[in-house]
Amino acid sequence: MTDDRLIVALDVPNAIEGLKTAEHIGNAVSFYKIGLGMLTGGGLALANELKQEHGKRIFLDMKFFDIGATVENAVRGIASFDLDFLTVHGDPQVVRAAKEGAAGTGLKILAVTILTSNDRADLDDNLIVPGDIADIVAMRAARALEAGADGVIASPHEAAMIRALPQAAGRLIVTPGVRPQGAAAGDQKRIATPAKAIADGADHIVVGRPIWQAPDPRAAAQAILAELSGA
Repeated sequence: MTDDRLIVALDVPNAIEGLKTAEHIGNAVSFYKIGLGMLTGGGLALANELKQEHGKRIFLDMKFFDIGATVENAVRGIASFDLDFLTVHGDPQVVRAAKEGAAGTGLKILAVTILTSNDRADLDDNLIVPGDIADIVAMRAARALEAGADGVIASPHEAAMIRALPQAAGRLIVTPGVRPQGAAAGDQKRIATPAKAIADGADHIVVGRPIWQAPDPRAAAQAILAELSGA
């Protein structure tokens, strides 16, 4: 069975490129993330095709944030596609609305804590409360989980702290901002290697550019999976 701890982010411009990448990787990977950047490029169609025709698990990374009724209706629509994970912002009222929309389905709601591209300077610009970023992530994670989230999105730097929370028992921790040793950080600011993220408590890691930008995406994915097998 393919190790589904690795989620490959298909952060490519459109569904055609996404399908080409997934077909090249083949059976080496069973779990894909499709994000907001591909929404107008056929992202939902690709999610459905990979799920229904290729048997892949799908993480739809939409980061919904709106009034409760709108979030609930949007999630209910997404849930009809029989996908696996969906992100919303980790504000408790947003999480509760999303859980209502997903009720009766297998769609898991993952709450975004603080984006992995943000550091303390970004939080200051956004008027987020002062304090250590890891502490804020942990507090947001606890509140989102208390509101019913099936799991949280956080950087690898906060995975161990979140895993230690009482509210995190039996819940998922999914970490973007994962980079193989020697890979460029890109726009990510709080990163770790795949093995380190898993060792610190992550259930799934999300890796995008180091795989799909590689000369051989399948080989790049297999190298990460080999690292995870020894973690």
